[in-house]
Amino acid sequence: MGFKCGIVGLPNVGKSTLFNALTETAAAQAANYPFCTIEPNVGEVAVPDPRLKELSQIAGSKEIIPTRLTFVDIAGLVRGASKGEGLGNQFLAHIREVDAIAFVLRCFEDPDVTHVEGRVDPIADAETIETELMLADLESLEKRVAGLEKRAKGGDKEAKATVELIERTLVVLRDGKPARMAEIDEEERKAFEALNLLTSKPVLYVCNVDEGEAATGNAHSERVKAKAEAEGAGIVVVSAKIEAEIALLPRDERREYLDTLGLEEPGLDRLIRAGYELLHLVTFFTVGPKETRAWTIENGKKAPQAAGEIHTDFEKGFIRAETIAYDDYLACKGETGAKDAGKMRLEGKDYVVRDGDVMHFRFAN
Repeated sequence: MGFKCGIVGLPNVGKSTLFNALTETAAAQAANYPFCTIEPNVGEVAVPDPRLKELSQIAGSKEIIPTRLTFVDIAGLVRGASKGEGLGNQFLAHIREVDAIAFVLRCFEDPDVTHVEGRVDPIADAETIETELMLADLESLEKRVAGLEKRAKGGDKEAKATVELIERTLVVLRDGKPARMAEIDEEERKAFEALNLLTSKPVLYVCNVDEGEAATGNAHSERVKAKAEAEGAGIVVVSAKIEAEIALLPRDERREYLDTLGLEEPGLDRLIRAGYELLHLVTFFTVGPKETRAWTIENGKKAPQAAGEIHTDFEKGFIRAETIAYDDYLACKGETGAKDAGKMRLEGKDYVVRDGDVMHFRFAN
């Protein structure tokens, strides 16, 4: 199952520089002028997880395969994008395809790097992006509701329910709030997601700061932090310049470079994990002499669905899952020790997979 996190931002905020570092490629052109990213660039990144090494050492695995997250670098947005300004139409089409949105916000001062609106104000930048997305959502729903109302009057129960859902969402949007702020019952969740609204997607604020402020943040990033906390959104502070420099270093030199900057880990590791958490994902593992592998599944999914991530036949013929918690696997020195200690569980179709589960699926051919 692929999970995509779109990277968006106004021109010249460091978005493409960050993407290049993130994927350790030069796939996205970074330049000091608007619209240098004409088409969305896609990069898959490994999700950092130290548990993989621990498990593989115990099992003697020949290979480690981490779980992955896809980032999409999307062309810079400007005011008026919802009306087709700049690359607005392309921007809005590409952003509909992602599962979550990372807003890259300029939190650094540099007179040599122009700002499309002539000032450094990350809150205003975030509001510009959000406003364009809300305007696009408003237009989308207002166009859709007329046809649905006709069907609802004709007795179509599904259309009637959808109209009620849309009208409730329109109230929120017209009040200047994103669609994700609408109160949606769990039984309405699927229908709400089917509306495919830009502002229904979860948001992660990425504060791009100067090199000297990567470890501490600054006044700009503190303002963004307050906004994120008020909204229940995610936030990560990084320096795109530092991340670009780290990406060019040999891996054995990165630790020393981070130490000189007072950083425990690359900001991109935190960004990747934050994107993973933002999408409410959990990791389960399959472990053996051939490989130790991490798999991604949405939190709340059950064992058969987890089996289906490996192969569709595993889900169709699911019988049970032999399951060991990560801590138990380590404490018992592997599968045999866990069995002997009674720590291996046989879980059925209703078992909700937990983060860190080591699983082996039994299925009928």
